[in-house]
Amino acid sequence: MATEFKLPSLGENIESGDVLKVLVSAGDKIEKEQTVVELETDKAAIEVPSPVSGIVSAVHVHEGEKAAVGQLILTVETDGAAEAPPPPPEAVKPQAEPPEAEAETPASPDNGEGVSIAATPSVRRLAREIGVDLQAVKGTGRDGRISVANVKAHAKSALQGRGAAAPVPPVPLPDFTKWGKVERRPMSGVRRATGAHLSRAWATIPHVTQCDKADITVLEKLRKRYGKKAEAAGGKLTVTAIILKLLASALKVFPQFNASVDAANEEVIYKEYVHIGVAVDTERGLLVPVIRDVDRKNIIRLSVELSEAAGKAREGKLSIDEMRGGSMTITNLGGIGGTYFTPIINAPEVAILGVSRGGVEPVHIDGEFQPRLMLPLSLSYDHRLIDGADAARLLRWLAEALENPFLAFLEG
Repeated sequence: MATEFKLPSLGENIESGDVLKVLVSAGDKIEKEQTVVELETDKAAIEVPSPVSGIVSAVHVHEGEKAAVGQLILTVETDGAAEAPPPPPEAVKPQAEPPEAEAETPASPDNGEGVSIAATPSVRRLAREIGVDLQAVKGTGRDGRISVANVKAHAKSALQGRGAAAPVPPVPLPDFTKWGKVERRPMSGVRRATGAHLSRAWATIPHVTQCDKADITVLEKLRKRYGKKAEAAGGKLTVTAIILKLLASALKVFPQFNASVDAANEEVIYKEYVHIGVAVDTERGLLVPVIRDVDRKNIIRLSVELSEAAGKAREGKLSIDEMRGGSMTITNLGGIGGTYFTPIINAPEVAILGVSRGGVEPVHIDGEFQPRLMLPLSLSYDHRLIDGADAARLLRWLAEALENPFLAFLEG
């Protein structure tokens, strides 16, 4: 019998995905739970397994297309007596935009910090289109639900200077074909999500960047000496792994960096846990897996977890939950080059540490110049909560800890 396999629910608030790979063709024999399609949704790649065994008679999606929940993916010829057809997926019901979003079924996606935002898909779509952060909008509907009118009122208030920063419309583009041949390619889901997230962060957080250098001459010798222990455990003792551990100690000394600003309630949320995100450069774009409980783990274990997380990111195996709940983020461009840069804060965090390529420089010590390996550091911070003096103190503490790692154990 012919069984139609439709795309099942991909998770809360995920309505569609980009088709990365179609792993089967017409005529292929497949088994139940075999991955048949790989999708990309915002910041996660998802493997879609077949709910049945049988012979693929038709493939209805292609790489590069979008696939919506409820859309027909495959037609599979199955043995009806041996295997019942799968239950129908969550239905997708196209509907016209209501005058007020409260006429739709409510949706309450997580904002990344466990706080529910009561808004329907059409309201969220409108907010994205006009650049309104739903976290800053007060809902007037039942149970605080946000309506289309609430979003428009917030945007109007912003334009009049009474609310958040006014939404910035897209810059109009010229017709580039006037000057030569061009090619248009759709942005990947990761790139779209990264762009939207960082645009909101840049527009709503007053960024300041503090820079310093750390002398890691001694640290580099220790890293090479003990690197084999990390390799034996399955990891790699990188500068990032060491900074990960030292930054966890720094957050104990400077708790205002392990916090978030609740602007709506005029409160500061201080976190008692230490989960640090590490930016990973992948073919699909920038992903930030979060390493949990960094303060409770030794450097060898952290080097293993960091290697595993980076591998999952590059293979597209990270889940959305593995990229949430960070205290602070580290982004290391040292493997590529550069001296200093201004990293954008990964909201709702309040700081991000940028690491550039180290280089040998002459440093005046005890009356003479000596060749020292110096590591450039760039700390961007939310000036609503953190003053320049605090940022300078944390960065200097971290630099001194890199120069003398024993300091972290004395003061951490």
